[in-house]
Amino acid sequence: MYLAAAGIGRLGIVDFDRVDYSNLQRQIIHGTEDVGRPKAESARDTIKSINPTCDVVIHDTRITSENAMELIGGYDIVVDGTDNFPTRYLTNDACVLLKKPNVYGSIFRFEGQASVFAPHLGGPCYRCLYPEPPPPGMVPSCAEGGVLGVLPGIVGCIQATEILKLALGKGTTLVGRLMLFNALDMKFRELKLRRDPQCPVCGDNPTIKELIDYEVFCGIPEDKTAPKSNPDEVTVQQMKTALDDPKLGIKILDVRDPFEFEISHIRRDIPLMPMSELGQRFTELDPNQQLYIYCKTGVRSLKAVEFLKEQGFKYAKSVKGGIDAWSDEIDHEVPRY
Repeated sequence: MYLAAAGIGRLGIVDFDRVDYSNLQRQIIHGTEDVGRPKAESARDTIKSINPTCDVVIHDTRITSENAMELIGGYDIVVDGTDNFPTRYLTNDACVLLKKPNVYGSIFRFEGQASVFAPHLGGPCYRCLYPEPPPPGMVPSCAEGGVLGVLPGIVGCIQATEILKLALGKGTTLVGRLMLFNALDMKFRELKLRRDPQCPVCGDNPTIKELIDYEVFCGIPEDKTAPKSNPDEVTVQQMKTALDDPKLGIKILDVRDPFEFEISHIRRDIPLMPMSELGQRFTELDPNQQLYIYCKTGVRSLKAVEFLKEQGFKYAKSVKGGIDAWSDEIDHEVPRY
């Protein structure tokens, strides 16, 4: 929105998702009337209302190794606002190969970071900072972990500032620097970054000279033949049955954080055992009792089930979709966040 207002002539938007009510507390380019619409179309209309002369190009697709070079090749500056590691590494590698500056920003809960990755301008790339991705499921997404609604706007404005400086050739950019922001303390910190001579994509002897399979690189290979049902999961309807009939002897466990419980909960008598405490407190649970475990969307609860099974729990199940699915399918009065 700020780039359009500043007069940037051409903006490309790569997004295949649709607007959801849960997006609106942070993605202010959309309004309630846009819920259900493709995000790229909604964003285009908002941009056009700010600057009708801006050429907005919609790419209503997922960026992949097959289309990234073509998508990115048509632009001077690339902005990474993604929320998953395969796409971040993909965007980075494509930008390095095409010699495009990559204006990076990421957010989590109350903290954000930003930089400009541009080896062709003398700085490092994303791989120099993060050579290896974290294990799958280790870092929750915004939907899973939550984010302070204004934080994306703050980091986004910093990215917009860097883009305008790059476009104008003015000022000192974040090339070679990582800016860290803590919203709770209202503090900015800065780390100096250097290019890694051993970096496989921008180093002295690069080994990555074309795009790879980034799902496999991040440890989450795509398996189109895999069954959609997971034997470690139950539905919110099954959890409701267990809650309605205590004689079934099924224990319900919430593994979200306390602040999430205060925002939204199914029942106050459901015990809370945050995922961060599960490793120390699992002995409080009966390994022979049937457990239904839920979190916000079902990601952490699956990790909890995996951990408990390693400890000898035979009857632990994750509630698919978590409290978000409960609110959508069982009780609309339970707040979504």
